[in-house]
Amino acid sequence: MTTKRVFFALWPDARQRDRLRDVINSVARNVEGRAVDRRDWHITLAYLGDIEEQRIPGLLQRAKEIHVEPFRLAFDRLEFWPRPKIACLVTPTVPVELETLVAELNALIQDCGVVPEDRTYRPHITVSRNARTFPTERLTQRATTEWSGFELIESVTGPGGSSYMPLKQ
Repeated sequence: MTTKRVFFALWPDARQRDRLRDVINSVARNVEGRAVDRRDWHITLAYLGDIEEQRIPGLLQRAKEIHVEPFRLAFDRLEFWPRPKIACLVTPTVPVELETLVAELNALIQDCGVVPEDRTYRPHITVSRNARTFPTERLTQRATTEWSGFELIESVTGPGGSSYMPLKQ
């Protein structure tokens, strides 16, 4: 049986990716690690893991039923997270609309037999993997993004690491 490794995420469009790149360029240059291709930048909402491919259409259909109240995320700093050894853009707050969306997605994946991660949700964008420790860098200006939807993303592992692709029904 064929499986796909999938997760729900906020998937920036090209304009958002350009804006994020422009805002973090000056601080990201100081980070030692393997840069994540900006075409793969995303904000994970709920991780499912390996799911049988035949279940994907039903999962997409159920996800369509979730209404997203529009919200904004304002990324203001680049942090080093030691356990996964990543450099990531982070926000100072989590909007209530995002907390609600994450809760609804966790309920959906639980209905599918997947146990949601048991930790406080922190929206972030990984910009570098295998990063070396560095002090938190404040951005000179906030990178604000607006959201009104989400995607189911497939993680594809290749020789150069993982790449990500939105799945459409």
